[in-house]
Amino acid sequence: MGADFKVAILGAGFAGLCMGLKLQARGETAFVILEKADRVGGTWRENIYPGSGCDIPSHLYSYSFEPNPDWPEIFSAQPDILAYIESVVEKRKLSKRLRFNAEVTSAAWDDDAGFWRIGLADGSSVTAETFVTAWGQLNRPKLPPIAGRDDFAGAAFHSAQWDGSVDLAGKRVAVIGNGASAVQFVPEVAKVAESLTLFQRSPNWIVPRMNRPYTAEEKARFRARPEVMAKVRGDIFEMAEARLEAKRAGTAPVEEVPIPLAHLHAQVADPELRAKLTPDYEIGCKRVLISNDFYPALTRPNVELVTEAIARMTPRGVVDAQGIEHEVDVVIYATGFETRSFVGDTGITGVGGLRLSDAWIDGPEAYLGLSVTGFPNLFMLYGPNTNLGHNSIIFMIEAQADYVLQALDAIAQAGPLSVKQEVADAYNAELQKALAVTPWAGSCTSWYKTADGRILNNWPHTARAYAQAVERFDLEAYDVMRAVEVA
Repeated sequence: MGADFKVAILGAGFAGLCMGLKLQARGETAFVILEKADRVGGTWRENIYPGSGCDIPSHLYSYSFEPNPDWPEIFSAQPDILAYIESVVEKRKLSKRLRFNAEVTSAAWDDDAGFWRIGLADGSSVTAETFVTAWGQLNRPKLPPIAGRDDFAGAAFHSAQWDGSVDLAGKRVAVIGNGASAVQFVPEVAKVAESLTLFQRSPNWIVPRMNRPYTAEEKARFRARPEVMAKVRGDIFEMAEARLEAKRAGTAPVEEVPIPLAHLHAQVADPELRAKLTPDYEIGCKRVLISNDFYPALTRPNVELVTEAIARMTPRGVVDAQGIEHEVDVVIYATGFETRSFVGDTGITGVGGLRLSDAWIDGPEAYLGLSVTGFPNLFMLYGPNTNLGHNSIIFMIEAQADYVLQALDAIAQAGPLSVKQEVADAYNAELQKALAVTPWAGSCTSWYKTADGRILNNWPHTARAYAQAVERFDLEAYDVMRAVEVA
Protein backbone atom coordinates (compact mmCIF):
# COMPACT_ATOMS: atom_id res chain seq x y z
CA MET A 1 0.00 0.00 0.00
CA GLY A 2 1.37 3.42 -0.97
CA ALA A 3 1.92 6.51 1.15
CA ASP A 4 -0.78 9.10 1.74
CA PHE A 5 1.34 11.84 0.22
CA LYS A 6 4.33 12.22 -2.03
CA VAL A 7 5.67 14.95 0.25
CA ALA A 8 4.86 15.98 3.83
CA ILE A 9 6.21 19.34 4.99
CA LEU A 10 6.62 20.26 8.64
CA GLY A 11 5.88 23.93 9.34
CA ALA A 12 4.03 26.77 7.65
CA GLY A 13 6.55 29.55 8.07
CA PHE A 14 8.54 31.11 5.24
CA ALA A 15 10.44 27.87 4.51
CA GLY A 16 7.59 25.37 4.60
CA LEU A 17 5.35 27.61 2.53
CA CYS A 18 8.15 28.16 0.02
CA MET A 19 8.46 24.40 -0.44
CA GLY A 20 4.71 24.08 -0.85
CA LEU A 21 4.49 26.95 -3.30
CA LYS A 22 7.25 25.51 -5.47
CA LEU A 23 5.64 22.07 -5.46
CA GLN A 24 2.32 23.60 -6.41
CA ALA A 25 3.89 25.71 -9.15
CA ARG A 26 5.10 22.63 -10.94
CA GLY A 27 1.72 20.94 -10.70
CA GLU A 28 2.25 18.69 -7.70
CA THR A 29 -0.90 18.08 -5.67
CA ALA A 30 0.05 15.09 -3.49
CA PHE A 31 1.60 17.06 -0.65
CA VAL A 32 0.57 18.42 2.73
CA ILE A 33 1.94 21.13 5.02
CA LEU A 34 1.57 20.18 8.69
CA GLU A 35 1.37 23.19 11.00
CA LYS A 36 1.12 23.01 14.79
CA ALA A 37 -0.72 26.35 15.10
CA ASP A 38 -4.03 27.49 13.67
CA ARG A 39 -2.57 29.74 10.99
CA VAL A 40 0.55 30.38 8.91
CA GLY A 41 3.48 32.64 9.71
CA GLY A 42 6.02 30.76 11.78
CA THR A 43 8.28 33.10 13.71
CA TRP A 44 6.36 36.10 12.38
CA ARG A 45 3.15 34.70 13.82
CA GLU A 46 4.72 34.15 17.23
CA ASN A 47 7.03 37.14 17.79
CA ILE A 48 4.45 39.84 18.41
CA TYR A 49 6.39 41.86 20.98
CA PRO A 50 6.35 45.67 20.61
CA GLY A 51 8.81 46.82 17.97
CA SER A 52 9.17 43.37 16.37
CA GLY A 53 10.63 43.56 12.90
CA CYS A 54 13.28 42.23 10.53
CA ASP A 55 16.87 43.40 10.14
CA ILE A 56 16.95 42.52 6.42
CA PRO A 57 15.31 45.03 4.04
CA SER A 58 11.85 43.86 3.04
CA HIS A 59 12.42 43.78 -0.72
CA LEU A 60 15.04 41.08 -0.09
CA TYR A 61 13.30 39.44 2.86
CA SER A 62 10.50 38.15 0.65
CA TYR A 63 10.05 35.54 -2.07
CA SER A 64 11.78 36.36 -5.34
CA PHE A 65 8.77 34.91 -7.18
CA GLU A 66 6.30 37.00 -5.20
CA PRO A 67 7.64 40.60 -4.98
CA ASN A 68 5.64 43.12 -2.99
CA PRO A 69 5.49 46.70 -4.30
CA ASP A 70 3.60 47.86 -1.22
CA TRP A 71 6.15 47.35 1.57
CA PRO A 72 5.52 50.35 3.81
CA GLU A 73 9.18 50.94 4.67
CA ILE A 74 12.67 49.65 4.00
CA PHE A 75 12.70 47.49 7.14
CA SER A 76 9.10 46.47 7.64
CA ALA A 77 7.58 45.49 10.97
CA GLN A 78 6.18 42.13 12.10
CA PRO A 79 2.53 42.89 11.25
CA ASP A 80 3.49 43.80 7.69
CA ILE A 81 5.65 40.68 7.26
CA LEU A 82 2.90 38.43 8.58
CA ALA A 83 0.35 40.14 6.32
CA TYR A 84 2.66 39.51 3.35
CA ILE A 85 2.94 35.80 4.18
CA GLU A 86 -0.83 35.48 4.55
CA SER A 87 -1.45 37.38 1.31
CA VAL A 88 0.85 35.05 -0.65
CA VAL A 89 -0.96 31.98 0.71
CA GLU A 90 -4.29 33.49 -0.26
CA LYS A 91 -3.17 34.66 -3.70
CA ARG A 92 -1.60 31.31 -4.56
CA LYS A 93 -4.53 29.36 -3.08
CA LEU A 94 -2.25 27.22 -0.96
CA SER A 95 -4.70 26.81 1.92
CA LYS A 96 -6.07 23.53 0.56
CA ARG A 97 -2.64 21.96 1.15
CA LEU A 98 -2.41 23.21 4.74
CA ARG A 99 -3.39 21.18 7.79
CA PHE A 100 -3.56 23.31 10.93
CA ASN A 101 -3.43 22.17 14.57
CA ALA A 102 -1.34 19.28 13.30
CA GLU A 103 1.75 19.22 15.50
CA VAL A 104 4.28 16.62 14.40
CA THR A 105 5.48 14.59 17.38
CA SER A 106 7.33 11.77 15.63
CA ALA A 107 8.58 10.68 12.25
CA ALA A 108 9.86 7.17 11.52
CA TRP A 109 11.24 5.75 8.29
CA ASP A 110 9.51 2.46 7.50
CA ASP A 111 12.23 0.23 6.04
CA ASP A 112 9.79 -2.26 4.57
CA ALA A 113 7.28 0.18 3.10
CA GLY A 114 9.90 2.68 1.99
CA PHE A 115 8.18 5.80 3.29
CA TRP A 116 7.83 8.02 6.38
CA ARG A 117 5.25 7.45 9.12
CA ILE A 118 4.55 10.79 10.76
CA GLY A 119 2.76 10.94 14.10
CA LEU A 120 0.68 13.94 15.16
CA ALA A 121 -0.15 15.27 18.62
CA ASP A 122 -3.82 14.30 18.30
CA GLY A 123 -2.88 10.64 17.89
CA SER A 124 -3.42 10.49 14.15
CA SER A 125 -0.71 9.93 11.57
CA VAL A 126 0.11 10.45 7.92
CA THR A 127 2.55 8.70 5.59
CA ALA A 128 4.73 10.32 2.96
CA GLU A 129 7.40 9.21 0.51
CA THR A 130 9.49 12.28 1.37
CA PHE A 131 9.57 14.30 4.58
CA VAL A 132 10.70 17.94 4.48
CA THR A 133 11.27 19.72 7.78
CA ALA A 134 10.95 23.50 7.85
CA TRP A 135 11.18 23.92 11.59
CA GLY A 136 13.43 26.97 11.67
CA GLN A 137 16.28 27.78 14.03
CA LEU A 138 14.74 30.56 16.12
CA ASN A 139 11.33 29.37 17.28
CA ARG A 140 11.90 27.35 20.46
CA PRO A 141 12.22 29.85 23.34
CA LYS A 142 14.94 29.15 25.88
CA LEU A 143 14.68 30.16 29.52
CA PRO A 144 17.87 30.66 31.56
CA PRO A 145 18.68 28.26 34.43
CA ILE A 146 18.55 30.95 37.12
CA ALA A 147 18.26 29.76 40.71
CA GLY A 148 14.81 30.60 42.10
CA ARG A 149 13.39 31.48 38.70
CA ASP A 150 10.07 29.83 39.49
CA ASP A 151 9.86 31.64 42.83
CA PHE A 152 9.21 35.01 41.25
CA ALA A 153 5.68 36.08 42.20
CA GLY A 154 5.02 38.58 39.43
CA ALA A 155 4.20 38.13 35.76
CA ALA A 156 6.97 36.56 33.71
CA PHE A 157 7.20 35.53 30.05
CA HIS A 158 9.64 35.08 27.18
CA SER A 159 9.68 37.75 24.49
CA ALA A 160 8.72 35.14 21.88
CA GLN A 161 5.66 34.25 23.99
CA TRP A 162 4.59 37.82 24.64
CA ASP A 163 1.74 38.09 27.11
CA GLY A 164 -0.43 40.90 25.87
CA SER A 165 -2.71 40.56 28.88
CA VAL A 166 0.01 42.01 31.10
CA ASP A 167 -0.30 45.80 31.17
CA LEU A 168 3.23 47.18 31.44
CA ALA A 169 2.12 50.78 31.95
CA GLY A 170 3.41 52.06 35.29
CA LYS A 171 5.08 48.73 36.10
CA ARG A 172 8.62 48.00 37.28
CA VAL A 173 9.97 45.77 34.52
CA ALA A 174 13.11 43.63 34.42
CA VAL A 175 14.43 42.51 31.06
CA ILE A 176 16.90 39.62 31.20
CA GLY A 177 18.97 39.50 28.04
CA ASN A 178 19.90 42.13 25.49
CA GLY A 179 19.97 40.41 22.11
CA ALA A 180 18.10 41.13 18.90
CA SER A 181 14.60 40.96 20.40
CA ALA A 182 15.45 43.09 23.44
CA VAL A 183 17.01 45.74 21.23
CA GLN A 184 13.64 46.07 19.52
CA PHE A 185 11.21 45.94 22.46
CA VAL A 186 13.19 47.68 25.22
CA PRO A 187 12.66 51.16 23.67
CA GLU A 188 8.91 50.52 23.43
CA VAL A 189 8.54 49.16 26.97
CA ALA A 190 10.66 51.97 28.40
CA LYS A 191 8.12 54.49 27.10
CA VAL A 192 5.34 53.13 29.31
CA ALA A 193 7.00 51.41 32.26
CA GLU A 194 7.61 53.13 35.56
CA SER A 195 11.10 51.67 35.45
CA LEU A 196 13.01 49.21 33.28
CA THR A 197 16.04 47.32 34.52
CA LEU A 198 18.03 45.64 31.73
CA PHE A 199 20.35 42.80 32.71
CA GLN A 200 23.14 42.61 30.15
CA ARG A 201 25.49 39.65 29.88
CA SER A 202 27.68 41.24 27.20
CA PRO A 203 27.17 44.25 24.94
CA ASN A 204 26.39 44.07 21.24
CA TRP A 205 27.84 45.77 18.22
CA ILE A 206 24.97 47.94 16.97
CA VAL A 207 24.80 49.87 13.72
CA PRO A 208 22.24 52.48 12.64
CA ARG A 209 18.96 51.26 11.23
CA MET A 210 18.81 53.07 7.91
CA ASN A 211 15.06 52.94 7.70
CA ARG A 212 12.46 55.19 6.13
CA PRO A 213 8.95 54.85 4.70
CA TYR A 214 8.53 54.26 1.01
CA THR A 215 6.68 57.11 -0.63
CA ALA A 216 3.45 56.66 -2.54
CA GLU A 217 5.35 57.59 -5.68
CA GLU A 218 7.93 54.84 -5.09
CA LYS A 219 5.25 52.22 -4.52
CA ALA A 220 3.45 53.30 -7.68
CA ARG A 221 6.70 52.99 -9.63
CA PHE A 222 7.30 49.50 -8.18
CA ARG A 223 3.82 48.44 -9.30
CA ALA A 224 4.16 49.95 -12.76
CA ARG A 225 7.73 48.81 -13.38
CA PRO A 226 8.59 45.48 -11.72
CA GLU A 227 12.12 45.70 -13.12
CA VAL A 228 12.74 48.71 -10.85
CA MET A 229 11.65 46.70 -7.84
CA ALA A 230 13.85 43.82 -8.98
CA LYS A 231 16.83 46.18 -9.21
CA VAL A 232 16.22 47.39 -5.65
CA ARG A 233 16.23 43.78 -4.49
CA GLY A 234 19.37 43.03 -6.47
CA ASP A 235 21.22 46.06 -5.14
CA ILE A 236 20.38 45.13 -1.55
CA PHE A 237 21.59 41.57 -2.19
CA GLU A 238 24.91 42.72 -3.65
CA MET A 239 25.57 45.14 -0.79
CA ALA A 240 24.87 42.35 1.69
CA GLU A 241 27.24 39.97 -0.09
CA ALA A 242 29.99 42.61 -0.09
CA ARG A 243 29.76 43.00 3.69
CA LEU A 244 30.75 39.40 4.34
CA GLU A 245 34.40 39.72 3.31
CA ALA A 246 34.86 42.66 5.67
CA LYS A 247 33.97 40.37 8.56
CA ARG A 248 36.56 37.63 8.01
CA ALA A 249 38.43 36.68 11.17
CA GLY A 250 42.08 37.71 11.20
CA THR A 251 41.41 40.96 9.33
CA ALA A 252 41.13 44.31 10.99
CA PRO A 253 37.44 45.33 10.94
CA VAL A 254 38.45 48.78 9.73
CA GLU A 255 35.42 49.31 7.52
CA GLU A 256 32.78 48.63 10.13
CA VAL A 257 34.05 49.34 13.65
CA PRO A 258 34.04 53.12 13.17
CA ILE A 259 30.35 52.98 12.26
CA PRO A 260 29.03 51.24 15.40
CA LEU A 261 31.46 53.12 17.66
CA ALA A 262 30.45 56.46 16.15
CA HIS A 263 26.81 55.42 16.53
CA LEU A 264 27.37 54.60 20.21
CA HIS A 265 29.29 57.81 20.93
CA ALA A 266 26.71 59.95 19.15
CA GLN A 267 23.83 58.52 21.16
CA VAL A 268 25.37 57.92 24.61
CA ALA A 269 27.14 60.87 26.21
CA ASP A 270 27.75 59.30 29.64
CA PRO A 271 31.25 57.74 29.50
CA GLU A 272 30.44 55.16 32.18
CA LEU A 273 27.34 53.93 30.37
CA ARG A 274 29.19 54.04 27.07
CA ALA A 275 31.94 51.84 28.47
CA LYS A 276 29.37 49.25 29.58
CA LEU A 277 27.94 49.22 26.06
CA THR A 278 31.25 48.83 24.24
CA PRO A 279 32.00 45.22 23.19
CA ASP A 280 35.42 43.72 23.87
CA TYR A 281 35.21 41.18 21.04
CA GLU A 282 35.53 41.24 17.25
CA ILE A 283 32.66 42.72 15.30
CA GLY A 284 30.62 39.95 13.75
CA CYS A 285 31.56 37.37 16.40
CA LYS A 286 28.00 37.76 17.64
CA ARG A 287 25.07 38.89 15.56
CA VAL A 288 25.47 42.56 14.63
CA LEU A 289 22.27 44.39 15.53
CA ILE A 290 20.61 47.40 13.95
CA SER A 291 18.77 50.04 15.95
CA ASN A 292 18.33 53.79 16.17
CA ASP A 293 16.43 53.86 19.46
CA PHE A 294 18.03 51.25 21.74
CA TYR A 295 20.89 53.44 22.98
CA PRO A 296 18.63 56.47 23.55
CA ALA A 297 16.27 54.24 25.54
CA LEU A 298 19.11 53.32 27.91
CA THR A 299 19.73 57.00 28.62
CA ARG A 300 16.19 57.54 29.88
CA PRO A 301 15.94 58.38 33.60
CA ASN A 302 13.63 55.38 34.20
CA VAL A 303 16.06 52.85 32.67
CA GLU A 304 18.96 51.14 34.44
CA LEU A 305 21.59 48.91 32.82
CA VAL A 306 22.94 46.17 35.10
CA THR A 307 26.08 44.38 33.92
CA GLU A 308 26.66 42.24 37.02
CA ALA A 309 25.72 38.60 36.63
CA ILE A 310 22.39 37.39 37.99
CA ALA A 311 22.83 35.36 41.17
CA ARG A 312 19.24 34.28 41.74
CA MET A 313 15.62 35.33 41.66
CA THR A 314 13.26 35.85 44.57
CA PRO A 315 9.49 36.34 44.81
CA ARG A 316 10.18 40.09 44.64
CA GLY A 317 12.67 40.31 41.81
CA VAL A 318 16.24 39.68 40.68
CA VAL A 319 19.40 39.55 42.83
CA ASP A 320 22.66 40.41 41.08
CA ALA A 321 26.15 39.13 41.87
CA GLN A 322 26.74 42.11 44.17
CA GLY A 323 23.83 40.98 46.32
CA ILE A 324 21.58 43.84 45.25
CA GLU A 325 17.94 42.87 44.90
CA HIS A 326 16.14 44.64 42.09
CA GLU A 327 12.46 44.56 42.99
CA VAL A 328 10.18 44.41 39.94
CA ASP A 329 6.60 43.62 38.99
CA VAL A 330 7.28 41.90 35.65
CA VAL A 331 10.16 39.89 34.22
CA ILE A 332 10.62 39.58 30.47
CA TYR A 333 13.11 36.98 29.27
CA ALA A 334 14.96 37.97 26.10
CA THR A 335 17.19 34.94 26.39
CA GLY A 336 17.07 33.56 22.89
CA PHE A 337 16.20 30.16 21.57
CA GLU A 338 17.17 26.52 21.62
CA THR A 339 19.12 26.37 18.37
CA ARG A 340 20.83 22.98 18.44
CA SER A 341 18.19 20.38 17.63
CA PHE A 342 16.84 21.78 14.32
CA VAL A 343 13.86 19.45 14.72
CA GLY A 344 12.64 20.56 18.14
CA ASP A 345 11.23 17.82 20.31
CA THR A 346 10.20 15.69 17.36
CA GLY A 347 11.56 12.16 17.62
CA ILE A 348 12.92 11.21 14.20
CA THR A 349 14.17 7.71 13.41
CA GLY A 350 15.72 6.49 10.19
CA VAL A 351 17.02 3.23 8.75
CA GLY A 352 16.94 0.38 11.26
CA GLY A 353 15.45 2.64 13.91
CA LEU A 354 18.48 4.94 14.02
CA ARG A 355 17.55 7.97 16.10
CA LEU A 356 18.50 11.37 14.74
CA SER A 357 19.46 12.41 18.26
CA ASP A 358 22.01 9.58 18.27
CA ALA A 359 23.30 10.40 14.80
CA TRP A 360 23.80 13.94 16.10
CA ILE A 361 25.32 12.98 19.44
CA ASP A 362 28.34 15.19 18.66
CA GLY A 363 26.21 18.00 17.27
CA PRO A 364 23.90 18.55 14.29
CA GLU A 365 25.37 18.41 10.82
CA ALA A 366 23.98 17.69 7.38
CA TYR A 367 25.19 17.48 3.81
CA LEU A 368 24.48 20.90 2.29
CA GLY A 369 22.47 21.52 5.44
CA LEU A 370 19.79 19.30 3.91
CA SER A 371 20.53 15.56 4.18
CA VAL A 372 21.68 13.18 6.94
CA THR A 373 23.05 9.69 6.33
CA GLY A 374 20.63 6.93 7.32
CA PHE A 375 17.56 9.13 6.92
CA PRO A 376 16.30 8.50 3.40
CA ASN A 377 14.12 11.04 1.65
CA LEU A 378 14.48 13.46 4.57
CA PHE A 379 15.40 17.04 3.69
CA MET A 380 15.80 19.94 6.09
CA LEU A 381 15.11 23.51 5.06
CA TYR A 382 17.14 26.01 7.10
CA GLY A 383 19.06 23.08 8.56
CA PRO A 384 22.53 22.94 10.14
CA ASN A 385 25.05 25.49 8.85
CA THR A 386 22.64 27.34 6.58
CA ASN A 387 22.03 30.40 8.75
CA LEU A 388 23.52 33.69 7.53
CA GLY A 389 25.14 36.61 9.27
CA HIS A 390 24.99 38.98 6.33
CA ASN A 391 22.15 38.26 3.91
CA SER A 392 18.56 37.05 3.56
CA ILE A 393 17.64 33.54 4.69
CA ILE A 394 14.76 33.63 2.20
CA PHE A 395 17.30 33.47 -0.63
CA MET A 396 18.86 30.39 0.99
CA ILE A 397 15.48 28.73 1.50
CA GLU A 398 14.49 29.19 -2.13
CA ALA A 399 17.75 27.57 -3.25
CA GLN A 400 17.16 24.65 -0.87
CA ALA A 401 13.59 24.14 -2.07
CA ASP A 402 14.79 24.01 -5.67
CA TYR A 403 17.33 21.35 -4.66
CA VAL A 404 14.56 19.29 -3.03
CA LEU A 405 12.54 19.47 -6.24
CA GLN A 406 15.47 17.94 -8.10
CA ALA A 407 15.82 15.33 -5.38
CA LEU A 408 12.18 14.35 -5.79
CA ASP A 409 12.77 13.73 -9.49
CA ALA A 410 15.79 11.56 -8.66
CA ILE A 411 13.79 9.62 -6.05
CA ALA A 412 11.05 9.00 -8.59
CA GLN A 413 13.60 7.47 -10.95
CA ALA A 414 15.97 5.65 -8.58
CA GLY A 415 14.02 5.02 -5.40
CA PRO A 416 14.60 6.22 -1.81
CA LEU A 417 17.93 8.03 -1.35
CA SER A 418 20.26 8.52 1.60
CA VAL A 419 23.39 10.68 1.40
CA LYS A 420 26.62 8.67 1.50
CA GLN A 421 28.44 8.87 4.82
CA GLU A 422 31.81 9.61 3.22
CA VAL A 423 30.28 12.43 1.17
CA ALA A 424 28.66 13.99 4.22
CA ASP A 425 31.83 13.63 6.30
CA ALA A 426 34.02 15.24 3.66
CA TYR A 427 31.55 18.07 3.17
CA ASN A 428 31.31 18.86 6.87
CA ALA A 429 35.08 18.65 7.39
CA GLU A 430 35.60 21.28 4.69
CA LEU A 431 32.77 23.33 6.14
CA GLN A 432 34.29 23.48 9.62
CA LYS A 433 37.67 24.36 8.11
CA ALA A 434 36.08 27.30 6.31
CA LEU A 435 34.17 28.35 9.43
CA ALA A 436 37.39 28.52 11.44
CA VAL A 437 38.35 31.75 9.65
CA THR A 438 35.01 33.49 9.98
CA PRO A 439 34.21 36.10 12.63
CA TRP A 440 31.96 33.61 14.45
CA ALA A 441 35.08 31.68 15.44
CA GLY A 442 36.24 34.69 17.44
CA SER A 443 36.64 35.16 21.18
CA CYS A 444 33.02 35.74 22.13
CA THR A 445 30.36 33.30 23.32
CA SER A 446 27.37 33.08 21.00
CA TRP A 447 24.48 30.87 19.95
CA TYR A 448 26.34 30.20 16.72
CA LYS A 449 28.81 27.81 18.32
CA THR A 450 29.23 25.16 20.99
CA ALA A 451 31.38 25.41 24.11
CA ASP A 452 34.22 23.69 22.27
CA GLY A 453 34.04 26.22 19.44
CA ARG A 454 32.26 24.17 16.78
CA ILE A 455 29.95 26.33 14.68
CA LEU A 456 26.69 24.51 13.98
CA ASN A 457 24.40 27.16 12.61
CA ASN A 458 26.13 29.35 10.07
CA TRP A 459 27.20 29.09 6.43
CA PRO A 460 30.77 30.40 6.00
CA HIS A 461 30.59 31.73 2.45
CA THR A 462 28.40 34.06 0.43
CA ALA A 463 24.74 33.32 -0.15
CA ARG A 464 25.50 33.11 -3.86
CA ALA A 465 28.12 30.41 -3.14
CA TYR A 466 25.48 28.36 -1.34
CA ALA A 467 23.07 28.68 -4.24
CA GLN A 468 25.82 27.41 -6.53
CA ALA A 469 26.54 24.49 -4.17
CA VAL A 470 22.93 23.30 -4.31
CA GLU A 471 22.25 24.26 -7.92
CA ARG A 472 22.51 20.68 -9.18
CA PHE A 473 21.36 17.54 -7.39
CA ASP A 474 24.18 15.01 -7.56
CA LEU A 475 22.78 11.49 -7.51
CA GLU A 476 26.32 10.14 -7.08
CA ALA A 477 26.41 11.69 -3.59
CA TYR A 478 23.53 9.43 -2.51
CA ASP A 479 22.96 5.74 -1.99
CA VAL A 480 19.82 4.14 -3.29
CA MET A 481 18.13 2.54 -0.27
CA ARG A 482 19.04 -1.04 -1.06
CA ALA A 483 22.72 -0.03 -0.79
CA VAL A 484 22.38 1.82 2.52
CA GLU A 485 24.06 0.26 5.50
CA VAL A 486 23.88 1.81 8.93
CA ALA A 487 26.06 0.53 11.74
